[in-house]
Amino acid sequence: MDPQAPQPPRPEPQRFGIRARLLALLLPGIVALLALDSWNDYRTLTDSLVVAYDQSLLEPVQALANGIVVASDGSVRVQEAFSVQAMFESTHLRYKYLHVGVQRIPKGETLDPNAPEDTLMGVPGLPRPAETLPDGTPVFYDAVHEQHPVRVAALRQTVYDNTRPGTAYSVLIQAAEGTGPRLQAQNESLRQELLRDARMVLVMAVLVWLGVAWTLRPLERLRRSLRERPRDDLKPLDASGVPQEVVPLVDAVNHHIADHRRMVAEQSQFLADASHQLRTPLSILSIQAGYAVRETDPERMRESLHAIVAQLARTRRLSEQLLALAHATTEDEVAGAEAAVVDLSDIARAVVLQYLPLAREHDQDLGWVDARGESEAQDEPPPLPVKANGAELHEVLANLVHNAIKYTPRGGNITVTVRREASHALAEVCDSGPGIAPERRDSVFERFHRDPSAHTAAQGAGLGLTIARSYARRNGGEIELDSADMPESANGGGLRAILKLPLATAST
Repeated sequence: MDPQAPQPPRPEPQRFGIRARLLALLLPGIVALLALDSWNDYRTLTDSLVVAYDQSLLEPVQALANGIVVASDGSVRVQEAFSVQAMFESTHLRYKYLHVGVQRIPKGETLDPNAPEDTLMGVPGLPRPAETLPDGTPVFYDAVHEQHPVRVAALRQTVYDNTRPGTAYSVLIQAAEGTGPRLQAQNESLRQELLRDARMVLVMAVLVWLGVAWTLRPLERLRRSLRERPRDDLKPLDASGVPQEVVPLVDAVNHHIADHRRMVAEQSQFLADASHQLRTPLSILSIQAGYAVRETDPERMRESLHAIVAQLARTRRLSEQLLALAHATTEDEVAGAEAAVVDLSDIARAVVLQYLPLAREHDQDLGWVDARGESEAQDEPPPLPVKANGAELHEVLANLVHNAIKYTPRGGNITVTVRREASHALAEVCDSGPGIAPERRDSVFERFHRDPSAHTAAQGAGLGLTIARSYARRNGGEIELDSADMPESANGGGLRAILKLPLATAST
């Protein structure tokens, strides 16, 4: 490669690598799952805290309810109220309140919630429940007392005066405490949940980062080995230790290296063969030129010069074929860009007209069968449209026709036929020459292959069919060889060389 040649622009690396993509893929899902799980845990713990705090708030209420009695004088009293209050206030928390109120129920009537209430103990004015409570059923509710949020446990109990039948009292027992401790416990629980989730997300991100780095380490080793190896080192890459998912990529690179190695070997072989093929005619030219220089007879000198001109013509033909072969076997992006819809019939007719003089010089009948038949209207669409490079198709047919002229004896026949077969366009070159045995038809497409049974004078460089097949395949076609079955051929067989190309569709 020419170091001065312009290098293709280096593709910009993607903004996000594998680590970032994995994190971007995993983190949202994990964060969402952790958030849902944490919220469920928080709700469960909050409910447990509420139940625990409410239970502790209910204990003094039940203790006071068990101590409500009606004295012999008809008054309602609370037994052991001091000990219950001492136990309730033992936690030294702020905003803790007890209240026991009593309402007299007139005989034969029901409780009036708005009736005056006498406070037996505690602080008056605690917020009362919104609804009338059934006896013995505790309720819990949130309220505000003295501008502080409190949680209240309330229990209503009816007691009867045995000394005065029909006299009853409704006792409302309440215990209240500030909501600060339970809110603090809930907030601490939420903080712990968030810290746990943050630690988990951080650990997961670190593990992904380290895991990707550890997994890509063999690729880094491959990169270093590629940068350090010589330019002419075309050994396959060592895929040992490479992650299983990357093995197909390494195999593809090795396949590309093998193709490149094969291409380099073919180019080296081509140069060696070309040098060998050119050395022989150049040696002959040198000998003929030396002989002409030493010759004193003008007639003999003229014969030598004619021989030199003929040898130069053959050498020029060989050079043109070598250049054509080099072009035909090279991947050329320009050739694909030059492909267009062309008429195979027009190209074949032009080749026949080009080689008519050469066929007449060899006393051969070069015929033409057009797929158009008798119609020659110019406004009709091409009868055999193919998408290909027109110059390369011309070279294919020229090599086939030239090969037929070279091997067909004097007085022989050569017919070029263009026809349609299903979805393909065919151009056939049939000659009445010696033909090629079926077992040798594949080998004649090899470079510098010559027919050992042919006369030396008819021998060429052995490149015509090679060039033809290379150009045909580059344009999506193929060349097949078959017997011509021409009665006038030397062995009754002859050779039919068929160029087969797919027809161009309307959208092409």
